[in-house]
Amino acid sequence: QVQVVESGGGKVQAGGSLRLSCTASGSIFNIHALAWYRQAPGKQRELVASIMTSRGANFTNYAPSVKGRCTISGDSLKKMVNLQLDSLKPEDTGVYYCNVRGSDVPDAYRYLEAWGQGTLVTVSS
Repeated sequence: QVQVVESGGGKVQAGGSLRLSCTASGSIFNIHALAWYRQAPGKQRELVASIMTSRGANFTNYAPSVKGRCTISGDSLKKMVNLQLDSLKPEDTGVYYCNVRGSDVPDAYRYLEAWGQGTLVTVSS
């Protein structure tokens, strides 16, 4: 079983900053991707930022709407990922979900994906 827990959400005024944190625990191994998604009211869940690990190198990716205002950092061995959100806008409001992808066995690769319950970010104008 895998547990993914997010923290750091809250209410902030436009222009402010928040730092979201996520930790995974349990039976997930060889993590190759850590990501943050968000879901605004009445909208579909969308990717905010991700880190993918391949051959020892990390590759980050950001949604165009947050590029330049957002920094993702993480450690696949520690099963942790953070999201620094700066210059927040009201349209950044939503529930932010942590997503972790890896394997459910340590000595082979058998795809496993886990989600957290989400943390609410509210940005007021």
